[in-house]
Amino acid sequence: MPNWSRSLFGQVCLALVLGIAAGFFVPDLAAKMKPLGDGFIKLIKMLVPVIVFCVVVHGIASAGDLKKVGRVGIRALIYFEIVTTIALALGIAIAYLFGPGHGMNIDVGTLDASALSSYVEKAHEVSSGGTVEFLMKLIPATMISGFAQGDVLQVLLVAILFGCALAQVGERGKPLLSMIELAGEVTFKIMSFVVRLAPIGVFGAIAFTVGKYGVGSLAQLGYLVGLFYVTIALFVFVVLGFILHAAGFSILKLLRYLRTEVSIVAGTASSDAVLPQTMRKLEHLGIKDSTVGLVIPTGYSFNLDAFSIYLTLAAVFIAQATNTPLSFTDLLAILGVALVTSKGAHGVPGSAIVILAATLAAIPSIPAIGLVLVLSVDWFMGIARALGNYLGNCVATVVVASWVGDIDRDRARRVLDGEIMDAPQPSDVAAQPAKG
Repeated sequence: MPNWSRSLFGQVCLALVLGIAAGFFVPDLAAKMKPLGDGFIKLIKMLVPVIVFCVVVHGIASAGDLKKVGRVGIRALIYFEIVTTIALALGIAIAYLFGPGHGMNIDVGTLDASALSSYVEKAHEVSSGGTVEFLMKLIPATMISGFAQGDVLQVLLVAILFGCALAQVGERGKPLLSMIELAGEVTFKIMSFVVRLAPIGVFGAIAFTVGKYGVGSLAQLGYLVGLFYVTIALFVFVVLGFILHAAGFSILKLLRYLRTEVSIVAGTASSDAVLPQTMRKLEHLGIKDSTVGLVIPTGYSFNLDAFSIYLTLAAVFIAQATNTPLSFTDLLAILGVALVTSKGAHGVPGSAIVILAATLAAIPSIPAIGLVLVLSVDWFMGIARALGNYLGNCVATVVVASWVGDIDRDRARRVLDGEIMDAPQPSDVAAQPAKG
């Protein structure tokens, strides 16, 4: 067999091709492959809370300087808000410039609302609570509630508090810190087993999608989907590319370095699937583990760049398709509301439609029933959302690390240039212990 097919990247690419072929030639059988993709994602999510806890606690407790940890967190949040606002504005601008909904002339009375019934209640919960309710949900009922529910933000809060307290204990806390580090190593070893199943997960996810919706399933709203993909590409290569260039690095080289993870995200439409190995690869790049441990998990809820583009682009699209005029005030309202609702996306079942519904609930002039229009192609848009969110968080980590001086620039350039040839594959990365 060719060498490329023995690598995880080659196997994932092969799984993508086989999944598409299975969906095309045996669609009925392929549509039953969904559990393969779902099972892979569940295995990953099972380990993510423990990994986040161990990495963050070890990073903070080992750093010693809690003021610096606080500076990293504050600067990361500032970066998130600025870039998210740019993404939201870009979505509105592209929708107005290209008008993907113009000419559809949809009569809202002809749309079937039954398809949205499962999302309405969740959307109401998201929109009715507001910012205060969202912040209250960050606090778990008990210290282990976040682990049981798989809520990364709740685990992150507990980990930050635990890490700060452990750092303050000093020498007496060293044995406990060593145990947490060992627990992290064991969990990463388990992850190395799971990551090897990525080709199977990708095959199942792609086969199900093509088998159920068909290769030509983008035709109905192909313009919207295509425009969304182009917008994400524009955001990644122009906006993120410029930001990363300002920090002294190349977006193309970073993409090459993360090519295996990018292929898995594209195949599973989930950035959760590569969170642990991405953290390890960013540490291998020369970024301190304390910074990686803070920025990446936080970014998964506060830095959803592609999701933000989706919210504003889809909202304006629905208004255009239903011939609903939007004033400048409406556009500002969409921007402001989406800036808040997008923060609650991670971990919400059917998050895209739910959060979009919650956003539209605050803009009465746009008929919420228009959500039916984008529901059928949500999976395909979800691939671009996952890719954009993932790359946005990787860039954020490099930029924030550069901002606070937590990156070895010489090592990072050598790794990205391929001069350091021992850059680990995901399965190898997962098995390596964290470096302080």
